[in-house]
Amino acid sequence: MVVCGDDGLAHRLAAELRGVYREQVTLVVPPVGRGVRQPMAGRARAASAALIDRVVTAVNRGNGGSDDTLAPGERVVEAAEPTEAVLAGAGVERAAALALVYDDDETNIRAALTARRLNPRLRLVLRLYNRRLGQHIEELLDQAAGLAGRGGAGGVGGAGGAGGADISTTVLSDADTAAPALVATALVGSGKVVDAEGLLLRAVERRPPGPGEVADPGLCTLALLSATSNDPAGEDGSEDSGEQGPQLLPDAAAVAAATGRGTVVLEQLSYSGTPLPARRGGPPFASLFSRRLRWSLAGLVAAVIALAVALTVVTRDDPLHATYVTLLDLFAINEPAHHETTGRQVLQLLSMLVGLLLLPVLLAAVLEALGTFRTASALRKPPRGLSGHIVLLGLGKIGTRVLTRLRELHIPVVCVEADPEARGMAVARRLRVPVVLGDVTQEGVLEAAKIHRADALLALTSADTTNLEAVLYARSVRADLRVVLRLYDDDFAKAVYRTLRTAHPSALTRSRSVSHLAAPAFAGAMMGRQILGAIPVERRVLLFAAVVVGGCAPLEGRTVGEAFRAGAWRVLALDTAGSASGGEGVPGSGLVWDLPDTYVLRAEDRVVLAATRRGLAELLGRRARSAT
Repeated sequence: MVVCGDDGLAHRLAAELRGVYREQVTLVVPPVGRGVRQPMAGRARAASAALIDRVVTAVNRGNGGSDDTLAPGERVVEAAEPTEAVLAGAGVERAAALALVYDDDETNIRAALTARRLNPRLRLVLRLYNRRLGQHIEELLDQAAGLAGRGGAGGVGGAGGAGGADISTTVLSDADTAAPALVATALVGSGKVVDAEGLLLRAVERRPPGPGEVADPGLCTLALLSATSNDPAGEDGSEDSGEQGPQLLPDAAAVAAATGRGTVVLEQLSYSGTPLPARRGGPPFASLFSRRLRWSLAGLVAAVIALAVALTVVTRDDPLHATYVTLLDLFAINEPAHHETTGRQVLQLLSMLVGLLLLPVLLAAVLEALGTFRTASALRKPPRGLSGHIVLLGLGKIGTRVLTRLRELHIPVVCVEADPEARGMAVARRLRVPVVLGDVTQEGVLEAAKIHRADALLALTSADTTNLEAVLYARSVRADLRVVLRLYDDDFAKAVYRTLRTAHPSALTRSRSVSHLAAPAFAGAMMGRQILGAIPVERRVLLFAAVVVGGCAPLEGRTVGEAFRAGAWRVLALDTAGSASGGEGVPGSGLVWDLPDTYVLRAEDRVVLAATRRGLAELLGRRARSAT
């Protein structure tokens, strides 16, 4: 396996492949001290750059004790750019899979095109933020692989994995993978959602049942939470927490014996379908005029109607003609009522008075409409009486995806961003979300975002110290505020979580590392499985994957009940649309979620399953068959 990247996701992904799947990994990273890479567009291609960007291959002889330390004998290739020479030196021509996880989309696309030319049978996993472009690139690279003679067959040296479900090219986004987890963490009582290709999986966290009560298992129980909610044992809900930590995919006996524990259950399954069309630009008609102006216009209309009715009664005229005469008097274009009755003269004077009042109201309406159209593309300010909202810090890649999902759930949001040219500013304008421009570490910025009346704070900037400082200040304003931090290093996130939970035991605190949430999905895709998504269970991760049964010994020929392995994997649904036939007792198309335990899985079946990281690695079994 070859992993190329320039940030923490590359190191986390290499550790995932090495520690969970027992794969040999070559890691391609920028030289030490080179810093954050800039986008490739516009950079000079001088000949002297070849001397600076030369490939330095080293063998790490460390003990492999941490996630970012490679095991003995594995290679580290240092290169500023993934050029053809670099990819060839990393062994792409002989590799089973290549992951390109640079922070720049163009860098990943260039390297993917080069790698596909070097090895048409290579499985590619790309990290792209642009989802629409990612779909086109995936189709293009798959077509290139097919024309080169691959035609969807198994990978090099058994890289196709169990079941032959080999995905030649997979485009993923760490922002899309982590956004549902961050959103669900900030919302009380909400489910953890995995949404991929129209398939909506919703996992709901349930509190421990009371004495004599039985916990609702939903469709199935995905996990048991830690024995205590405020101070999880051991490593705070991680894989090292022991028996008191979270248990993924428990069997019925474990669920029955787990008294006093919360659960994560699969409650709702549905097809989300195509997304709703984007709302047309421009302000709605109701926002053209202020509330006071609308009341003024309504009052004038009511006055005109009253004058028309009075004129009909006084002159005994036809109602339509009386209305016409009233409008003429209103705009002062009717003849004076010299020889009319006193009542008619009084009504004419009143109509002219209403006409004088109408002129400033019409002028105010025109000015307000022009001002509304002029500020339609400007940023909105938080309303005065806003409360119960979520304050979102940072509109980068992760913050933009989280903002979009929050608005899809119709949750009020106020954003705080220091850079007026940030990636998510255009999205905030389009969604008409209030934005406070300013440095969150400066006094008064969080107050402008109404932090004292907010329900939760999402600190998602790219700087760990900024996120931590904002959370500490927000907690000084409101000690019971729910906070979610995005932190670069998972060990640091764990330490922050412990400290904040100890200092504020009555408040909900969550710290999340984006690379920790995204790495399992990228690793599963490199192993040739279609990862639908991942949900966090405290500090562990549960994966949802689509697997073809054929060639997978733990599944093929077994019943659904026999195929279930507690703590490893569980078959959730059968995709009969992808099967040759529906099978006995199973409809011929669609997804079947209530599979009987007696249903026998056949080679042509395609199933959706939930699995732990190590369970999915064991299910794939590539290393076990190819090891010497």
